[in-house]
Amino acid sequence: MKTNVSKWIGAFALSALLVGCNAAEEETTKVEEHEEQEHNHAHAEDDSAKQIYAGYFEDNQVEARELSDWAGDWQSVYPYLIDGSLDEVFEHKAENGGTMTAEEYKEYYEVGYKTTVERIIIEGNQVTFVEKGQQLTGTYENDGYEILTYEKGNRGVRYIFKLTEPTEGLPNYIQFSDHGIFPTVADHYHIYLGNNREGLLEEVTNWPTYYPSDMDGHTIAHEMMAH
Repeated sequence: MKTNVSKWIGAFALSALLVGCNAAEEETTKVEEHEEQEHNHAHAEDDSAKQIYAGYFEDNQVEARELSDWAGDWQSVYPYLIDGSLDEVFEHKAENGGTMTAEEYKEYYEVGYKTTVERIIIEGNQVTFVEKGQQLTGTYENDGYEILTYEKGNRGVRYIFKLTEPTEGLPNYIQFSDHGIFPTVADHYHIYLGNNREGLLEEVTNWPTYYPSDMDGHTIAHEMMAH
């Protein structure tokens, strides 16, 4: 009798051990499958973000944005181009599949970045422009967005805001372009300033660019190269 009981207990223990092992293996497999799915999803999102940043997206992906996406204290990068802080950016572009020399890139971006507005401060619906140390503030309201197609085939979105009360010295329209196509907090942006909404959409050679005012030229250069 004792022998039969011992055999029964041993068989039960072995069966329980096997079930436990199988369950552990199944759980490990589920975890691995879940991790792989998360990895693939993250990879797909990363690829999609790169495509959008490069200007390849569908119209139905574009969403409206508020001025708060660009809130903050921003500085023009133009002075850093002039003092040579961005030279390594142009060298990087030339050495990594670029179609121009570093000097040619610098000349191209000098036209693009050129501006006399050294800082822009955005708080709520108030936009302050700082030019030669003088500040001028206006209230701007959302005026929609426009999707543009460029010569190379890629596209961009201009998010447009209109001055509520015309004020001497302030642009009637400001148009933001930061490679984003739906609500997100900008880490830098290109801006177009003028009084003619439609005419401003035709501007594609001068795109003053702004980064947070607490960043130095070296940090901005490395942020640019990261993109």
